[in-house]
Amino acid sequence: MINAIKKGLKPFSDFRECAANAVVSILLRVLDSDIYLLAVKRVESSKDPWSGHFSLPGGKRESKDRDLLETVVRETMEEIGVDLRESIFLGVVEPERSQLNPNIIVLPFVFLLEKEPTVNLNRCELERYVWVPISALLNNERTIEVGSNKHPAFIVGDIVIWGLTYRILKKVLQGVEETLSGDKSRI
Repeated sequence: MINAIKKGLKPFSDFRECAANAVVSILLRVLDSDIYLLAVKRVESSKDPWSGHFSLPGGKRESKDRDLLETVVRETMEEIGVDLRESIFLGVVEPERSQLNPNIIVLPFVFLLEKEPTVNLNRCELERYVWVPISALLNNERTIEVGSNKHPAFIVGDIVIWGLTYRILKKVLQGVEETLSGDKSRI
């Protein structure tokens, strides 16, 4: 399944000069016969438009960052205490523009962890983290209502992933879905 994910990724060099001004890290690890990804739940805050949502570690590029790869390494360390330099970089996904704030363009980076990391959440920003099996995401796509609008989402137990994070993960999982040719039971 890692090869199916890699199929949809591109090298960072293709996006070194892109318009993205923010990043997320998609952290994957293989456990038993599945691949898990790390999702984080943001704390409730009136200053955060994504308050209380499940998302991915990441944040905005700062002027001190040489490039977006440096941004994703810094932001991941700041938010969850995981050093991405100890992981395998698989590639990036096409940038995704936030619909909530169109000035934010996110470049998603995908990493494979060879062992379970020690996660130390920045409690000012994040409430909890969870390892979600990719097979559960693929088998649990639903529609949710937010306000008066309906949105596609992944729903696994009490984990609801929608909006920007859903759109990013959908791109990552596209290669897996294509490989499975619509037969999600083969995961």
